[in-house]
Amino acid sequence: MNAASDPIELSERLRPRILPRPRDAALYARAQREGLSELQARILAGRLAGFTGEIGPLVTPSLRHLAHPEQLADGRRAAERIARAVVDGEHIGILTDYDVDGITSHVVIRRTLVELFGVPEAKLHSLIGHRIHDGYGISLPLVERTLALSPRPTLVITADCGSSDEPRIARLAAAGIDVVVSDHHALPVEGPPPSAHAVVNPTREDCAYPDPTIAGCMVAWLVMSLARGVLIEWGVLAETTPKLSPWLSYVALGTVADCVSLGGSPANRAVVTHGLALINRMEAACWRAMAERLGADSVPFDAETLGFQMGPRINARSRLDDPYAALHFMLAEQDHVASRYLDVLDQDNQSRKAIEADMAEEARALALPALAADEPAVVVFLDSGHPGVQGIVASRLVQAYGRPALVLTPAAAPGMLTGSGRSIEGLHLRDALQRTFELAPEALPRFGGHRGAAGVGVPVDRFDAFKAAFLQAVGEQLGGAALYPKILTDGELGADQLSLATLDELQALGPYGREFEAPLFQGDFVVEALRPVGADGTHLMLELSSGPVSLKAIWFRALTPGEIPAFGVGDRLRCAYKLNRNRWRGRESLQLMVEHAAPS
Repeated sequence: MNAASDPIELSERLRPRILPRPRDAALYARAQREGLSELQARILAGRLAGFTGEIGPLVTPSLRHLAHPEQLADGRRAAERIARAVVDGEHIGILTDYDVDGITSHVVIRRTLVELFGVPEAKLHSLIGHRIHDGYGISLPLVERTLALSPRPTLVITADCGSSDEPRIARLAAAGIDVVVSDHHALPVEGPPPSAHAVVNPTREDCAYPDPTIAGCMVAWLVMSLARGVLIEWGVLAETTPKLSPWLSYVALGTVADCVSLGGSPANRAVVTHGLALINRMEAACWRAMAERLGADSVPFDAETLGFQMGPRINARSRLDDPYAALHFMLAEQDHVASRYLDVLDQDNQSRKAIEADMAEEARALALPALAADEPAVVVFLDSGHPGVQGIVASRLVQAYGRPALVLTPAAAPGMLTGSGRSIEGLHLRDALQRTFELAPEALPRFGGHRGAAGVGVPVDRFDAFKAAFLQAVGEQLGGAALYPKILTDGELGADQLSLATLDELQALGPYGREFEAPLFQGDFVVEALRPVGADGTHLMLELSSGPVSLKAIWFRALTPGEIPAFGVGDRLRCAYKLNRNRWRGRESLQLMVEHAAPS
């Protein structure tokens, strides 16, 4: 048995390593000179390596830092076409993706047309694909559904999709339907779809908009804001017509849930900060229903609430069924209606978790040969897997093995596989798939996505060719870099820093999200008490001490069902942990959220 296939050697290679984040020394010093505390400067310098822009717009987010939507290529053309449809009383189709970004985009467009532009509901058509039966984007089934409408729309506005759908756009155009694409996904190498009336996408090479990282819902918000301006210019709307600012609550949710960058993007940080302030006014039924479901101690919501509570529930619906219940939840005007739809989303989310657990277990088993061979990516085909959960399972593989992962399952179309991938730092996944296409075009007829996540369509009989080409493409980008699961922390905290005051200091730097991850620290603690909790006993409630300080801690998914902890009272643990504010009956205390722990 060689070393690569030795189970003990493999286990050691896959043991997570707790490592301090690399820190940008120049940014660390500059941040302190500009008034940030040592800890805040440490957090910033560990996330924005090479950042030379202004620090102020990042640490004090404000809408004044948003660029004007006129800077979007085709923005004016798109806005004028929407305005003309409003003036002429045309029927309008709203075609969006089925995930949180797409659903929130849909809400922004629909509410703007109805509530600000006065378009009757009867003249609007909601067109959202079914993840499993229709697939992503402007799919052929969605085109057929659109052409079958009576009366048929003469304008279709897309959001969070459309950039790679030229054949379907051409078919709509041939039927006399103008398509205005608003999207944020990477464009194909041949450029924007030529049959579209307008293509608004900040990743266009000819686009002057300064931030290409904004989410699809933000692109939709900017386009509709520009359409409002055109209608005022034309004298159709009064200058006192309200702006779209209240809809930034939806943009905040879509931005966080779609995992776009919250690092060096003043725009994304501004809309999430402003949107959270709007959400916490609890003026919409969907926010109130979620707050009631999560409990009084969940308010005020933060970015983590959006990313780990609301987002998964909305996404779960489209993963398992048609996405309209999620749309109705977001649009509900009465609390009891929102609560009823939230029940559906909750049930789907529980089902999704069960499916995910089974698929993840199978995927981990199938990944072992690739790991033993030290391949640069994990590519697994689950012949009985659910296509709606591929992306989540891929994320689990990335976390477990520290390398990019693709999970494929049978597609609705005969002879095809569909797959979702997640990436790691240092690999642009969409670029890797473009290279895969160049190496084996017949093995990858359809793909799309961005740096961190992507989707693929692969013929069943070309799976091996696809896998080989993809591994080559990933290897070329990564250049032989060592791959292993890493837990990057922001260093250690002194015992005197284990306090709510430190948590306040950290929260002042929020919002946290992709490319600006929530602070994670490392340290040694003595176990004073522990007990398994949860329905299946897989979580651990702990009491940990560091010098004179004793703290409550929780470690979710610390154990498998029936497993006994490998440590006990009196043992010393090396922990990676976050600081958390525990609210209970109006009282607050500091709690540690353990991400990983092992005996010192």
